[in-house]
Amino acid sequence: MEFDLSTQPEIVQRGAEYALVVFELAKSWALSPAAWSQFALLVLAYILALLVARRMRGLLTRLLMPAEDAETILARARRTSLIALPLLLPLLAYAFTALGESVVRSVFDSGAVIAFGKRVFLFLAVRTLVRDIISDPFLKLLGRYVLIPIAALYAVGLLDPLMLKLSEMTVSLGNISFSVMSLIRGVIAGSVLFWLGGWSNRQTTQFIENQKEMRPSLRQLTAKAIEFAIFGVAFLLLLNIMGINLSALAVIGGAIGVGLGFGLQKIASNFISGVILLIEGQATVGDFVELDGGESGQIVKMTARAAVLETFDGRWIVVPNEDFITTRVINYSDSGSANRYEAPFSVSYDTDINLVPPIIEAAVATHPDVLDLPYPPDCELRGFGDSGIDFAVEFWVNGLDDGPNKYTSDVLFLIWNALKDNGIEIPYPHRVVELKGPVPQVDM
Repeated sequence: MEFDLSTQPEIVQRGAEYALVVFELAKSWALSPAAWSQFALLVLAYILALLVARRMRGLLTRLLMPAEDAETILARARRTSLIALPLLLPLLAYAFTALGESVVRSVFDSGAVIAFGKRVFLFLAVRTLVRDIISDPFLKLLGRYVLIPIAALYAVGLLDPLMLKLSEMTVSLGNISFSVMSLIRGVIAGSVLFWLGGWSNRQTTQFIENQKEMRPSLRQLTAKAIEFAIFGVAFLLLLNIMGINLSALAVIGGAIGVGLGFGLQKIASNFISGVILLIEGQATVGDFVELDGGESGQIVKMTARAAVLETFDGRWIVVPNEDFITTRVINYSDSGSANRYEAPFSVSYDTDINLVPPIIEAAVATHPDVLDLPYPPDCELRGFGDSGIDFAVEFWVNGLDDGPNKYTSDVLFLIWNALKDNGIEIPYPHRVVELKGPVPQVDM
């Protein structure tokens, strides 16, 4: 049966040609004994794979399943490998079909049907991988819209012609031209490489953060260096995959150098300052600092450009790294050093002041956060006031007397209770009023 499609659009004519080719191929397969024998081998390979997979699944589950309380690296790897068990059936079918294909080609000198079946089993394996095994949202999206369509095109034999057609199509951007195939390959490879870089960076950062024997600044510097190295290698691999000459990076590097010299010098200065801070460790995450400009807070994050300070009232202050190098910085918690505070108080003039220091020092020393080193609590006489005798007790603690810790308030409570327990009066203001002349009389 023939149809006149000369008046139809080109796409309709091309579709009709492909449909005719498929029809002729299906007819030749249906009338060929070799094709029927290959189809029988495909069915046999699938049944054999089904039986073997059913037995191997139970055996592999018993061998790979670790103890419930096991949390070692090997135990986690064994649990992860169990996720891939759904791939057992399509991969075994693919392997058995490949063996059958070698036999058929040696007997009939033809194996188109069984080769098609082998590609279909590979497609089923890819679909199982994306649907049942991959759990990462980005990889699942990439598999659903890239990997499965590629496997489907390969199964029907259209992948190679399509790649050839895309390689012939070029896109020009000024003096640069590249093929559509290179662009697609670069997008896919770039997505995979940078996802892999992000995943490996997270794993490496977590491993480094668990190394508590390293200084926090050294841990951060190591993590940043590894992050730059990972993404630098990923970028170079992407350029190589896309076929871009790496010598072109020299021109790009020169342009970046000129940009740094003119417009990006502040960014470069902050970046270098951040590296110096991480190396020296004079200010790192967790330290409470006060800058020369009055900004103060705890460093909660250090980036390549700036440090983020969190104040005790919940505000975040972004401070350029350069300010830590070029201005004066007070670090209240560098290397876990202790800080000294004092709590002032007064006693009555009727008090034996020689008894006050031992009483107060003993009371303040009972506070669980007050340190004996570098110095124990020290009660000092400060002066003779208008209403009482002025004292102050100095004490050392690890931390800051603000935010979650209120050391001075706790110490004043201890002083109050100690003075009351020992009958020592805390004075209140006294005033002497002198009247000159006769006292006025008040008529009642």
